[in-house]
Amino acid sequence: MEDLNKEEEVVLVDEENNVLGYMGKLEAHKKALLHRAISVIIFNSKGEQLIQQRAWNKYHFAGIWSNTCCSHPRKDESFQQAAERRLFEEVGIKVPLKEEFNFIYKVHDEKSGLTEWEYDTVFTGVYDGAVEFNKDEVAAVKWISTEELEKDIEKNPEQYSFWFRTILNEMRKRGTL
Repeated sequence: MEDLNKEEEVVLVDEENNVLGYMGKLEAHKKALLHRAISVIIFNSKGEQLIQQRAWNKYHFAGIWSNTCCSHPRKDESFQQAAERRLFEEVGIKVPLKEEFNFIYKVHDEKSGLTEWEYDTVFTGVYDGAVEFNKDEVAAVKWISTEELEKDIEKNPEQYSFWFRTILNEMRKRGTL
C-alpha cells in the first residue's frame, strides 16, 4: 500500500514524454507541471465498467466518480507496472492489462486550487470477481453499463472526473467502447 504520509514523486515530462525530472506530487499539481499518469478501466464479462468514487480525503477532485483506477508511475517504473501496482492497491484486482492509448489533458480543480496536467496512458482489463477496495483511496465502487454511465454523465457531468469523460470520448472515437 502507498504510504500516505510520504509524498510520492511524479515523473515530469515534455509533450513527447521525454523525462525532465522528478518532483513531489503535490508540488507538481500546485505548479501545474506536465507529468506521467496512468488510467485503468476494468470491464466485466457483461461489458459493464467498474467505476470508483474518489475518497473524500483526496487533496483534489475528492468525492467525484472516475475510472477504475488512476495514479502516477514512479521513477524507473513503466506505465504498465504502475497500472498493475495501483489497480491492486486501490481495488485489489490483479488481471492482465492492455495498453490502449495515451493523451495529454489539463484541468484545474477550483476547490483545491490544484491543476492536473498529465501525460496519461490508458489501460483496460476484464475482471469478474469481488472488489475489495482500499478505503483510504476509494469511497465507493460500482459496476455500470456504458449506456447507463453515458446517460448519467450527460445529466451530471460535474460528478465525473474530466479525465474519465475524456477517456470515454476517445474510446468511443476509436470504437473500443
